[in-house]
Amino acid sequence: MSDFENHSGTRPAAWYEGLTEAPDSPWADRELPPTDISYRTLTYEVTGRIARITFNRPEHGNAITSDTPIELAHAVERADLDPRVHVMVVSGRGKGFCGGYDLSLFAESGFHGDDADSTAGTVLDPMIQARNHNPWGTWDPMVDYAMMSRFNRGFASLLHANKPTVAKLHGFAVAGGTDIALYADQIICADDTKIGYPPTRVWGIPAAGMWAHRLGDQRAKRLLFTGDCLSGKQAEEWGLAVESAPADELDERTEALLERIARMPINQLMMAKLALNSALLAQGVANSGMISTVFDGISRHTREGYAFQLRSATEGFRAAVRERDEPYGDWKRAQFEK
Repeated sequence: MSDFENHSGTRPAAWYEGLTEAPDSPWADRELPPTDISYRTLTYEVTGRIARITFNRPEHGNAITSDTPIELAHAVERADLDPRVHVMVVSGRGKGFCGGYDLSLFAESGFHGDDADSTAGTVLDPMIQARNHNPWGTWDPMVDYAMMSRFNRGFASLLHANKPTVAKLHGFAVAGGTDIALYADQIICADDTKIGYPPTRVWGIPAAGMWAHRLGDQRAKRLLFTGDCLSGKQAEEWGLAVESAPADELDERTEALLERIARMPINQLMMAKLALNSALLAQGVANSGMISTVFDGISRHTREGYAFQLRSATEGFRAAVRERDEPYGDWKRAQFEK
């Protein structure tokens, strides 16, 4: 016999109850997943129905290391599996969201990162990558691809997560930082955020391959043919960001968006995302990433790419970037790029 009196249909708007909140929840009397997880490159916390993933290397512009994709994917998976979480937001501490890869290490010192011991003998081994980037040696494109595709897989966790993901951008989201941001389902940014991929001028192609999928063909080409950047306000006007706001209002506007998403039932959010992602995936997102990752490796091993690498090694990465960007008149805005 059915228990009509305790049926959820007898309570007002019971469909807005969370998975762990309803009296008949499968999680009743079950211990919930921990949120006190520590990472090297980011922090993770859950407040209410929102998982907050925050890049935490502000003194380095939140530049990407070999830990970043692993830790981002782990945090996204944790949020995806947590029945309390309806939406996750990715942001950065300090002056900006993410300045891209820590190429001052790569270009100047041959990939000598902080975690060399943990990567010894793998494709991330600093000595292996240094030898594979020797301008007088033989380049193995698949050793390069094995490294860069690993970063892409970690960043793409934002797209392939079952639950909605939001990227909150401030200050700067440039170079590899855009590979992360463009995988998010929604981008919200400060009006004055600097967003773009200047390394297309030399020594880089966006490995994630998401620009055309997010902006369309002509506008993506307008940016990647020049290495120019958008402001956050322009990103909203072009449709790259769903919303932009004055910097001092960004937190408030982001929280308003997150709260509206978080009010929805998790299953509705998952079905809506999967249905919409099916169209995006049909456009060939996976192929775009594969091709772009290969071309990114090629761009670092052309005659011009080797010239940039050697210039970085002899004069310093910032000096090489200055020589790259001064003809375009935007060197002063490139201070945080990696």
